[in-house]
Amino acid sequence: MLLKRTIYLGYYLKQMKWSLLKEFLSYTSKLTGKSKSHLLLASIRDVYKYNISILEYFQFGFYNKTQETKEEWAGTGTMYEFQKIANPPNERIILDDKRLFYKKYKEFFIHDLYSLEELKQNLTIIDALLTKEKKVVLKEASGKCGAGVKICHTANLNSERLLEMMQEGEFDILETYINQHSLIQELSPSAVNTVRIFTQIRKGGQYEVLGCRIRISVNCEVDNLAAGNLAAPIDEKTGKIIGAGIYSNFTQAPEAIHPITKTPIVGFQIPYWEEILSMVKEASLKHPQNRSIGWDVVLTENGPGLLEGNHDWCKLVWQLPVNKGLKYRLDV
Repeated sequence: MLLKRTIYLGYYLKQMKWSLLKEFLSYTSKLTGKSKSHLLLASIRDVYKYNISILEYFQFGFYNKTQETKEEWAGTGTMYEFQKIANPPNERIILDDKRLFYKKYKEFFIHDLYSLEELKQNLTIIDALLTKEKKVVLKEASGKCGAGVKICHTANLNSERLLEMMQEGEFDILETYINQHSLIQELSPSAVNTVRIFTQIRKGGQYEVLGCRIRISVNCEVDNLAAGNLAAPIDEKTGKIIGAGIYSNFTQAPEAIHPITKTPIVGFQIPYWEEILSMVKEASLKHPQNRSIGWDVVLTENGPGLLEGNHDWCKLVWQLPVNKGLKYRLDV
């Protein structure tokens, strides 16, 4: 275990957002009265002890938690180990590649997706899209956390230029732009805001929902928490938002009201809630070899549709909005 967590520590250091770590250290030092060096050493100690990352020490509030409470939180190491078992590497490819995901789960989509190869072979598809659609979305087939996404206005574009843009930007797929439900649009119009449903099929075969959240954009074209947006908890039974939206940067205060649109977040009713839960359950059981998935659901006036299924779903979006460690829910 010591060697494994040393390897994890090396990975955390390699991937570190140093400016964010400095901000967390300064904020927490002022908050607790402890020196930055003390907090940094404590975070490294807890990497080994609780299988979390250095940044998660601060995001989870471990600087003022008891040992017993710390044990409840699922960090990066824990999630990596769980998801490798729950979603075997040879099976998760249908979730990793957006082109394969679309083919396997097409009946749950309410928008269209085309691969670069499809478009190259049939330029009439592009011509039809440019005539019909005001915007299209270019993506990398394996993009994560909102990376590798470009929203393009179709005015003054032609098929040749669009293909050039895709090749220059290394975009593998094109999706039709989703016009989200008017209520979601009122909440936050800057991006298509997705509902994230975490599901699990237990080793005994029982299906369950591990949590429901909504990701809310804050003046941003994507809704990912990592891009500086909000995530809020949804009550599974009612579909109502039951808590303030939180940032992954814990130095920013939670938002009970959207900071831009001034629409109340707490108490907001997610449209088509029963339809969302029904669709996600059906999708989860279609390929049960992947036992635990973070589903991204889009909402339109005509109902819900799938956007993505994530085998390496985010422990921050899962736990931070409820301010509670949920490791006990994982069927390891």
